Amino acid sequence: MAVSAAGRPGGGEVRGIDAYLERVREGLERVDAHAARAAAAEGALLVDIRYQALRERDGLIPGALVVERNELEWRLDPDGSHRLPEAADHGLTVIVICNEGYASSLAAAELQRIGLPRATDLIGGFQAWRSAGLPVEPGHDPGRGQDQGQGQDSA
Repeated sequence: MAVSAAGRPGGGEVRGIDAYLERVREGLERVDAHAARAAAAEGALLVDIRYQALRERDGLIPGALVVERNELEWRLDPDGSHRLPEAADHGLTVIVICNEGYASSLAAAELQRIGLPRATDLIGGFQAWRSAGLPVEPGHDPGRGQDQGQGQDSA
């Protein structure tokens, strides 16, 4: 079954995820880990879309905003009623981070489609960030705060 690549450069149809991913990436100015860190220092928003188990296992990028993939467009649309405060305007540079840099490409393309033209992703994802020796904080379960029994036996 062919998948339409409507709205992408070159138009036409592509078959399979590899071809679709290649087509999607034509519209992205992907960045490596060091460029992502530099962009964040200049105001770009790093957005971690990895699922909770990976964040707990591998850690977090300091300063990155955690947004589950299934909520990404709702939380980052500057005109949306469910947007996060960080989603201030359509000119925001957003760098999406997944585990290895595949899902983030698709997510960044969707952000472009909803009006965030400066959305892109991190080549190699979180694993590339960590391999580059950039800062990583220990992962934790954000649901376990002081008021939810942290430091107490839960048995």
